Amino acid sequence: MDKQQRLKNWQEKTEQSMNRFPERKERFHTSSDIEIKRLYGAEEENYPFDTLGLPGEYPYTRGSQSTMYRARFWTMRQYAGFGSAEETNKRFRYLLEQGQTGLSVAFDLPTQIGYDSDQPMARGEVGKVGVAIDSLEDMEALLKDIPLDKVSTSMTINAPASVLLAMYIAVAQKQGVEADQLSGTIQNDILKEYIARGTYIFPPNPSMRLITDIFAYCQSHVPKWNTISISGYHIREAGANAAQELAFTIANGLAYVDAALEAGLQIDDFAPRLAFFFNAHNQFFEEAAKFRAARRMWAKLMKERYGAKNPKSWQLRFHTQTGGSTLTAQQPDNNIVRVTTQALSAVLGGTQSLHTNSRDEALALPTEESARIALRTQQILAHETGVADTVDPLAGSYYVESLTDELERKANEYLDKIEQMGGAVSAVEQGYMQREIHHTSYETQKKIENGQEIIVGMNKFTIDNEPQPELLRVDPELGEKQKEKLKALKSNRDQNRVSAQLEMLRSAAKGQDNLMPVILECVKSYCTVGEICGVLREEFGEYTGV
Repeated sequence: MDKQQRLKNWQEKTEQSMNRFPERKERFHTSSDIEIKRLYGAEEENYPFDTLGLPGEYPYTRGSQSTMYRARFWTMRQYAGFGSAEETNKRFRYLLEQGQTGLSVAFDLPTQIGYDSDQPMARGEVGKVGVAIDSLEDMEALLKDIPLDKVSTSMTINAPASVLLAMYIAVAQKQGVEADQLSGTIQNDILKEYIARGTYIFPPNPSMRLITDIFAYCQSHVPKWNTISISGYHIREAGANAAQELAFTIANGLAYVDAALEAGLQIDDFAPRLAFFFNAHNQFFEEAAKFRAARRMWAKLMKERYGAKNPKSWQLRFHTQTGGSTLTAQQPDNNIVRVTTQALSAVLGGTQSLHTNSRDEALALPTEESARIALRTQQILAHETGVADTVDPLAGSYYVESLTDELERKANEYLDKIEQMGGAVSAVEQGYMQREIHHTSYETQKKIENGQEIIVGMNKFTIDNEPQPELLRVDPELGEKQKEKLKALKSNRDQNRVSAQLEMLRSAAKGQDNLMPVILECVKSYCTVGEICGVLREEFGEYTGV
């Protein structure tokens, strides 16, 4: 097919898609009344179709949808969760009232590692870095008066992902919302926990079983749910550079694909619901190029290596969060500028969903005012700057296209090394990715400390006697209150039913059947996160690191 015919076919398909998703305006134009076209560059004689393609078409370098933000803006999420479920519910409803278009749940550390608030390991950590969820009762309070058939929810939970997803499904059913109406994402990415973050519970093999059980269950029962968010964000936060974030994230993605295929799933049945999660860091053009390279790399791998036939299987859809590790405790208002430029790189790179960090997150959980400013940052980018009025506006830049190619090349070099080690799981077990990240992090920190890399307000352009901002403080009595709440739950529930369901879970864990239906019945019986994870700990063992 010649280039002109290919472009004509794309234009016809785009016009057809607009019957379903019409563009936001009849005519896009600048302040000088210059018309803004949907797409630039593709009509040129030397346009590189093989590497850039067209928006919404393989290899998706220029975006996963043909009209991108001309039809719909990215989903605007604010990652929120602190203290009790009731407090976090108030923050969720406030953000929705302010124009947020999706929920993003942060869980406290005990929940993330499968402990209840009354366990000794949880002491001092209940509700500190996220919301405390011990049972279905807490999840009911967290989601009170939030219409789950209308709101997309992202949950940052990994080792106990199956338990929290089951709780979400159970709450929805109590609202009268069936599972097939739910939309959202569960992070469910255990490999990056071993590499970069540390909130793992079980060894790799049973962890991969839980993940593929979620894939299979959602395919049949929760088809609109993104079953995993393969996360480069935390890899970058641990000190990786952009090429390492790109390579290690995709390597982990390939490991999940391989595990699902080994479990008997078909590539085109689960691949369309895989999602990714990237960091938007300070190097503006490199970050935008990274997102473009990621789409192209994934499309090639899914089509050429795995033989996926469904174009949705080729598409890398991703959420972005601005770089938490780039925020400074000094002069925290400077973080508003950092977050704005990082968010802009994500938008110009074609993200589907975005979280903007709050200015005070280097010091504490964000205040309501700081969270509102972070959300307003996205809204200003969307509605006032014009950056969403044409598709992939950076395409054709000599610099950006060169960066895109070079990041792809560097990432592929890492992928080749990981393949030689036997894949991502083996590389994790050998500590390869961990060592690479540690080395890069150390070198970066040396540059900051000797002034080679300038951090405004921290190692240069400092001020004396900085005023201290107002910070959010979590109720210091929350741990005791949560323990009392849990004690009351345990005294009022049907203990015989709880014991029976936990024994059914133990039996299922010994076998090969999908664990999700059993876990769902456990949470409906008000078994706690700690009880469910405790049974699985006993059967699967615990991972102690490399």
